[in-house]
Amino acid sequence: MAVNRVPILKRCRSLGLDPVYLGIDKKSNRELRRANRKVSEYGLQLREKQKAKFIYGVLEKPFHNYYEKADRMKGMTGENLMTMLESRLDNVIFRMGFARTRRESRQVVGHKFVTVNGRCVKVPSYRVKAGDEIEIREKSKGLQRFKDIMEVTGGRLVPEWLDVDQENLKGTVKELPSRDQIDVPVDEMLIVELYSK
Repeated sequence: MAVNRVPILKRCRSLGLDPVYLGIDKKSNRELRRANRKVSEYGLQLREKQKAKFIYGVLEKPFHNYYEKADRMKGMTGENLMTMLESRLDNVIFRMGFARTRRESRQVVGHKFVTVNGRCVKVPSYRVKAGDEIEIREKSKGLQRFKDIMEVTGGRLVPEWLDVDQENLKGTVKELPSRDQIDVPVDEMLIVELYSK
């Protein structure tokens, strides 16, 4: 299995991204020095794609598959793409506050701590649907790990398309998010332009 081992703060600096969007509250003291280089149109499009891939923890081939599915769906391709990325199970776990970062949420799902509608799901890329009930397994709720996570994420804002019961570590997907409910700093139209060449 391919794994992205890029140092997070270094990658955030190169993409001009605030680490807060990844759930990390550290800041890098270094500055990125680019000697007044003008970025081409292709360079801007590529950076937006890399930003989206990095935020959601998706590698190139799956990301391209998401784009192709979004292109075949009705509506705007860019908005469909962002909705599909946002409705991944690992992202939903992060949004509900059951993990500090998206990488940790991916690990939580992979270690079989999560059930969807009562069934154990261990695939981070599983796409949730409106009405799905997501819960941390009954056996795992008492673990110290989740107590520590809830201390850190307790004050985090939960998006309005999710309904979360933090006491019992469970939540419901009320609806799939629209683009204006997704607070990720990515211009999806540039990604569409890049792939449609």
